Amino acid sequence: MDALESIGETTRAFWGRATPEGVAAKMAQQVRHSVRDPHVPPLGLPAIKLTEEIRSPEIPHHLGWLNYWSAAAAQAIGFPDPTRDAELLSRSRRTASGGWVVQLTDAPLDLDNPAHLDALKRAYERFPEIGGRATP
Repeated sequence: MDALESIGETTRAFWGRATPEGVAAKMAQQVRHSVRDPHVPPLGLPAIKLTEEIRSPEIPHHLGWLNYWSAAAAQAIGFPDPTRDAELLSRSRRTASGGWVVQLTDAPLDLDNPAHLDALKRAYERFPEIGGRATP
C-alpha cells in the first residue's frame, strides 16, 4: 500500500493499481476489443473498454487489489460516499494530495476465493465509471 501510494503521489498519477500476477492476467481478459465481436469476460466480471475508448484520463481503466485514486479520479468515480462505501473506507486511507489508496480485500486478491470475487464484482457495480462502462 505504501509503495503504490508513493508511486502515485510522486508521479502525480490519476490512478494506479497493484494486483497479484495471476489475477492480473485473468482480469486482463475483461477488455472488450471490438463492439462487433461477442465478449464474455471470465468469472462473471464486467467487460471493460479499451484505454482509448475511456472518456477521461481521470477514470481508472480497471480495478486491482490495491487501488490508487488521485483526488480527480476519486471525484470522477464518486468516491467516497460514506453511506455506500463504508466497507471500502475501512480498508482505505487518504493521501497527502487528497487522493485515496483503497484495498479491496484484507488478503491479496484471489479470484478462486468466492469472497474475493464477490468483493471485486461489488466494487465494479459500485463504480460503473471504472473501465468506461457508465454512459455519459
